[in-house]
Amino acid sequence: MSGLSREVLKWLQSLDLTWQIKNPKWDLSNGYLIAEIFSWYFPQDIQMHSFYNRQSLELKKRNWYLLKNFILRNNIDLKMEDVDGTIHCREGAAAQLIENLYEILTNRRVKKIPPEIEVDYTDHAYQLQLPMHARSTAAKAVKNNLRLTEVLADQNLITCAQKPGWFSDRSVFKSQRIINDHIEHRRQERLSDPERFGIKPTLGDRCVRRPEPPQQIHSEPSHLSNTTDIPAELEWKLIWAKNALPYKE
Repeated sequence: MSGLSREVLKWLQSLDLTWQIKNPKWDLSNGYLIAEIFSWYFPQDIQMHSFYNRQSLELKKRNWYLLKNFILRNNIDLKMEDVDGTIHCREGAAAQLIENLYEILTNRRVKKIPPEIEVDYTDHAYQLQLPMHARSTAAKAVKNNLRLTEVLADQNLITCAQKPGWFSDRSVFKSQRIINDHIEHRRQERLSDPERFGIKPTLGDRCVRRPEPPQQIHSEPSHLSNTTDIPAELEWKLIWAKNALPYKE
């Protein structure tokens, strides 16, 4: 039960679930225990005879279809990324989902140290630890971050169909989004280390940037100045002309 805090563990034990959660990554992927947790708080809405305690992809889709409809109907604030990561057994997604359920259903906060890098259930944090020559290419990034079960479970990932409401954050073709993120990470690497990639400054970068003319500060006319009768916006032109040309009587 690694990855879960002490208060969450005590809360799960108090629910008297069908079996003990030893590894959230695998035990919660089919949605059966999630439905059982909801049945303790919403007994009229969740009927356990409608859910299957199996690991096949089709039964997973059926269980989570019922759970998603229930979550939407009751306006439960859960992230679609956590749900998808739990279904497809992504590392840390099930633990994050359980902690969010604990906070929503018990109205308490989980005491934990916030992560240094935002969790997005991709291998970006791992790639940052590797030297640049060992980091994945675009094709490898798609292979690492897009699982076969995601494609089989959701044909919209292939057809690029739009989804409303709760699914709006997944309206972009997922593989294309992975490639776009990979290109953005590469662009940041090129900016951080231009010598490695042999980037030469462009003509615009090499041009001399002349400073803008200083703004004239308007002051009160002085009796020592001989240009008190000239408008303030023309003073600097007169001063420049006097310095550039010899003075003649």
